This record gives sequence, structure tokens and C-alpha cells, in this order.
Amino acid sequence: MMYALDLFGVAVFAISGAMAARQLQMDPFGALILAGVTAIGGGTLRDLLLDITPFWIADPNYLYVIAATAIFTVIWPLKRGWPYRILNVADAFGLALFTVMGMSRALSAEVSMTVAIVMGVMTGVAGGMIRDVLSGQVPLILRREVYATASLVGALVLAALLHGNMDIKMASAIAMLTTLLIRLTAIRWKLALPTLNQHR
Repeated sequence: MMYALDLFGVAVFAISGAMAARQLQMDPFGALILAGVTAIGGGTLRDLLLDITPFWIADPNYLYVIAATAIFTVIWPLKRGWPYRILNVADAFGLALFTVMGMSRALSAEVSMTVAIVMGVMTGVAGGMIRDVLSGQVPLILRREVYATASLVGALVLAALLHGNMDIKMASAIAMLTTLLIRLTAIRWKLALPTLNQHR
């Protein structure tokens, strides 16, 4: 079940990367690159920091999913106005899934809960950050949007539920739903964090 969810997370993040490429009218190779870094960038960075073999090297199925998803996204006809909405929703699903999957991966490496939370947030946001940098956009994590905050809250919820000895599957589902609802709510009502003002 967790493996299937991991592949699904890779697919939805690959969609968001390929959709970003479509918006910028990149060629198919550019779409594949953006799909790839969005889908596995955060997880790769996490695994390298945990000193374990990146997941996609041990299992090339992840690369097959990325390629298939990117090709499908590039050739699928979309009505005007859809790309941006689909990109946001796909990114929100990926954020929720990867935050929880990243934490689970870190905990399996027997790190502390604090480190696992950091790794979960990193897994959730780093791929999208690399995507935005390569596509010439200001990364979502650096904007006022409720993005990394949603990932952090989801990670904290998972940590609290596990600390309370809840079954990991149920705890993961609740944490993913929490992250997803926060992010989608922020998108729907254009919620943003307050900015820091410099007073002289």
C-alpha cells in the first residue's frame, strides 16, 4: 500500500512539473526534466542526507512512472485556464503525500522524530522548489503562500499521532489529509502568511 502511494506521489509531482513546462512552452525534453526533478528531487536530497541509496536508483519503476506521466501530460489536450488549476491541485496532493512518505522513510532509517519532521518537509517542498528555480519562478516556499507551512503542520500532526501510539497507516492518512486540506484551503481562499515589515 505504501509503495503504491509513493508511486502515486511521484506521478502527481511529475504532473505538476510537466504542467509547469507546458505553461512555459518548453519542449518535451524540458518537460521530462522538470517532471523528474519535481518528482524525485526532494526524496533524492533526503536520501543523500540520510546516507542511504536514493530510492529511484534501487527501483527504476519510479523513473518509468515519471516518463509515462510526463509524456501523458504533454500530449493530453487541456482547455484554456485549466493548466494553472491542475498544477496547483497536483502540487497539493504531491506535497501531502511526500511529506508523510518522507517522514516514514526517515523514521525507517532510525533518526530522531525531529530529524524525521525536517526530512518530511524537505521531501514535500524541495522538488517543487527545484522546479520553480529551473522554470525561472520564485519558489512557492519563498512566497507568502501557505505551502511549507502546510507541510510542516502535516508533519507535526503525524509526529503527535505516532507519539500517541496511533497505527501508522491511520496516522499517515490523517496527516496527509491535514496537509492537503490546509494547502487547498489556502489556494481556494488565497490565504497567505503575514510579511515581516522593517521598522525604522
